Amino acid sequence: MTGFSVRRLVGLCLLVLPAPRLVAQSVEAPALAVHTIWGSREFASDLVELSWMKDGKTYTNVEQDASGNTDLYRVDAVTGARQLLVHGADLVPPGSRRPVAIEEYRFSDDGAKLLVFTNSVRVWRQNTKGTFFVWDLTARRLLPVSAKPGYQQFAKFSPDGRRVAFVRDNNIYVTDLANGAETALTTDGGENVINGTSDWVYEEELDLRDAFRWSPDGSRIAFWRLDQSPIQPFYLEDFDSLYAQLEPVHYPKTGTANSEVKIGVVELGTRRTSWIDLGPDKDIYVAAMDFAGSPDEVWLTRLNRHQNRLDLLLADAKSGAARVIMTDSDSAWVDANQPHWIAGGKQFLFVSERDGYDQVYLFNRNGSLVRRVTPGGWDVFQLVGVDEQAKVLYCTGAIDGPLTRPLLRVGLDGKGLARISTEPGTHAVEFAPTFALYVDTYSRAGVPPVQTLRRANGTLVRTVADNAKLAAKVTALGLHRPEFLTVPTADGVQLNAWIIKPNGFDASRRYPLLMNVYGGPGSQTVTDSWGGANYLWHQLLARDGYLVASVDNRGTGGRGARFMKMTYLHLGRYESADQIAAARWFATQGYVDPDRIGIWGWSYGGYMASRSMFLGAGVFKAALVVAPVTDWRLYDTIYTERYMRTPAENASGYDESSSLAYADSLKGSLLLVHGTGDDNVHFQNSVRLVERLEGANKQFDMRIYPNKTHAIAGGNTRENLYGLFTAWLKSHL
Repeated sequence: MTGFSVRRLVGLCLLVLPAPRLVAQSVEAPALAVHTIWGSREFASDLVELSWMKDGKTYTNVEQDASGNTDLYRVDAVTGARQLLVHGADLVPPGSRRPVAIEEYRFSDDGAKLLVFTNSVRVWRQNTKGTFFVWDLTARRLLPVSAKPGYQQFAKFSPDGRRVAFVRDNNIYVTDLANGAETALTTDGGENVINGTSDWVYEEELDLRDAFRWSPDGSRIAFWRLDQSPIQPFYLEDFDSLYAQLEPVHYPKTGTANSEVKIGVVELGTRRTSWIDLGPDKDIYVAAMDFAGSPDEVWLTRLNRHQNRLDLLLADAKSGAARVIMTDSDSAWVDANQPHWIAGGKQFLFVSERDGYDQVYLFNRNGSLVRRVTPGGWDVFQLVGVDEQAKVLYCTGAIDGPLTRPLLRVGLDGKGLARISTEPGTHAVEFAPTFALYVDTYSRAGVPPVQTLRRANGTLVRTVADNAKLAAKVTALGLHRPEFLTVPTADGVQLNAWIIKPNGFDASRRYPLLMNVYGGPGSQTVTDSWGGANYLWHQLLARDGYLVASVDNRGTGGRGARFMKMTYLHLGRYESADQIAAARWFATQGYVDPDRIGIWGWSYGGYMASRSMFLGAGVFKAALVVAPVTDWRLYDTIYTERYMRTPAENASGYDESSSLAYADSLKGSLLLVHGTGDDNVHFQNSVRLVERLEGANKQFDMRIYPNKTHAIAGGNTRENLYGLFTAWLKSHL
């Protein structure tokens, strides 16, 4: 195995096996209530978190035993036969009496050792700090990766399995597993200089956390070095102590300085570091990097500050000399995609919108274009993998429109496009390394996810997890599944939407309507997929007599670059107009009470809900606004400038896009909710909105969650939060 096992909720978006198979058992449905949705595991999915082994015939997964220990099993994919590889009770560190829990794990290339990650703590969005141990499967011995104090991050075996590299306190270290000797490869890491991991904005917007790579022969390590001293800290206030403490976050707001980025390559034998020549422009982002199939060459992707040009570079690992081999550019922005190398590094595949839709292109190593592989005319959602022996690639795409995610196959010669998954709905696919088998996690709107094992041609081998308990509970509730429809705008654009109707719906009656919005660039809320807890909460509202709907406005994804990028430099203009137009259209439907239409959203959705409420001229009776951006000048560089450029370059666009400018137009009821510990959308946004509303003498409601992050979660928080939502809507809509 080359990567940590997938320890996440798989199956938020997928389709069920035939209903009789899933509801064969008699299940009494739990009461649909805020507590059962948010305060218990009554409606939790029961799926398998697995990781394929190199042989392509087996996978591993972790299960808890009766004592709460984490056992690691090896499973024959076809038969389901299980073999206990690691007994969790045996994972007892030296000097301890209690075993550690396997939170994540990684095998050495020869399969003889296991790297175990445990005792993790959160760093911004994810738990990326913790303690690493090495379990010798033959000697049955557990040893710490480091005997020194402090959390470790991103530990990885060397290719020969004899060493482990990791990050501690923003420096990179290597441990020799034979003698336990630990060597520092960088020494300048600290508060401002970050080696081997990332700063706040790289993690949040470029999804970069693990920021170092072993060379194929284990002789070198390439790494990001970020100097965040140019970034002015933003202080979060911790109210738990007698005197509130200030927590600094190096958060670059639009138009301000970013971290200075370097890419270094350190030789383990000499500890000499070479620096890659990233070009004369220092105001750049390095979004991705790795060795290019050899210990002597590194590839990386470089984005300019405007993010409308991405260069793919090849660099000499010894001298640092680099050259651009391919460029992806756009008049608006390009996504930070990365190459998928094939043919031993002689060619690579790259996803680009250069022809108006996300498509897969084949290039030679020197950057010369061979061909577009996918046919065009619809967006490729994900390049799932490449079977080089069969000379085919697998992807998911909007071949049937943006609502579904079927698995597709096409030859690397661009011929033989075929649909693999035949069931409607959304498919999330994880292929075995040999591409003979794959696990398909799939669902439909209102129908919980199911995992099946299939052959490469899509034929069913067996069910891995039928999620039958959850499916039976949902079926027993007797809910109306979402109905899909299109909503017209004044400009003649047809917007995709879904609506949930109450049980016993009577088209001759008029019902209050709540619209749920996100609406940000490239996002989608309208898909044929399981919606999880939010879906069940919407059904709870429907049970109480509400209609609930969601509309994907212009600027959202799955419909090509033109539809998505028309919002460039003017965030909020078209999106809010579309949400208001959709509300007005719903108001003309005989079953909607035009005087009782509300809107709610979180984050970008909170921005949309507030802006649409203010500009809607009374079309919305109530708005539930959670953790909103209220002025894009207050948000981070990478995300905002991708769509708006800087405030100095686009002052009028920033003025127009701000919801603050329209707060004095509030008509109706508004509930504003924010966590004071939000490191992503700062509480400052809501403070500014409160100032505007009070200045305009507008009445509104507000709920503050002290020290809670952007997720507003932990303990009973979510149950409390959605209890607030429910009660407030019943009083105001």
